[in-house]
Amino acid sequence: MFHIVEKRRWYFLFSSLVIIIGLAALIYSTVTTGSPFKLAIDFTGGSLWQLSFDQPVQPAELRQVFVEQGFNDPAVTTLGEANTLQVRLPPVDEEEKPVLLQAVEARFGNTKELLFSSVGPAIGREVTQAAFVAILAASVAILGFMVFAFRKVQHPIRYGTVAILAMFHDLALTLGVFSILSLLFDWEADALFLTALLTVISFSMQDKIVVFDRIRENSPKYRGESFSAIANRSIMETIHRSLATQLNAIFVMVAILLFGGATIKQFMAVMLMGLASGTYSSIFIAIPLLVGWTEHDLLGTKDGETSPAAVQTA
Repeated sequence: MFHIVEKRRWYFLFSSLVIIIGLAALIYSTVTTGSPFKLAIDFTGGSLWQLSFDQPVQPAELRQVFVEQGFNDPAVTTLGEANTLQVRLPPVDEEEKPVLLQAVEARFGNTKELLFSSVGPAIGREVTQAAFVAILAASVAILGFMVFAFRKVQHPIRYGTVAILAMFHDLALTLGVFSILSLLFDWEADALFLTALLTVISFSMQDKIVVFDRIRENSPKYRGESFSAIANRSIMETIHRSLATQLNAIFVMVAILLFGGATIKQFMAVMLMGLASGTYSSIFIAIPLLVGWTEHDLLGTKDGETSPAAVQTA
């Protein structure tokens, strides 16, 4: 049998390094740009315009057209093909829009509008506040559910607390990696980004509850074993189901990420990062953390010692 929980110090070290790198990216981005990520118009306010042309158009050329019309810093990016571009501008009213479109057509010929949206920054603040409230509410609900579901186990609050810590671990990893990608590839955080983060929470919970429940079932069966041995046994008994379920979802997400539309790629990338982190933390963070707390040996420095199972049914 593989001894997973005994090597927990290495898992904690790996996660700490990744989180520290991500935090460094968050801090650097905040210091240099005033925000941990490059924000979409959902948060900053403004207009988003997607245009399609009959021939390839360079972003710099299209940007120059908007500069000539009085927009100082328009952000122009290519969406998949060279003849489809996206322009992010300050708020554009209905009177300015036809004038801008005429200027673009005068330079590049026939132009097709694919999408035009305009929002104010207040909407982004409201969505962000709602997301924070949702995360806090989910944390409280998870803690309450875990305490109730594991009420026949000694110290049930530990299960809920570890689940929440693992959830924040997944959020920290996802936010850190996204911040790095935002710096490298100009990825923008929008309302879909918050939706993906909230979905990450559900990914983070499902596997952990399955393994926790198996620990609860195995504890009275193997009273003579240490809690770390029971936890390790429980991981090995559920790991095939967990990996099969998660890999099926990962394959679908990778397919959408590779072959889906440009507007959904960042959303799927965040979902993929969250699912991968949730799968990893279920096996290598949550259970080892529970074992370390229960056996008062967080880093597994007492390998080889045998302690009675600390979790027993009431």
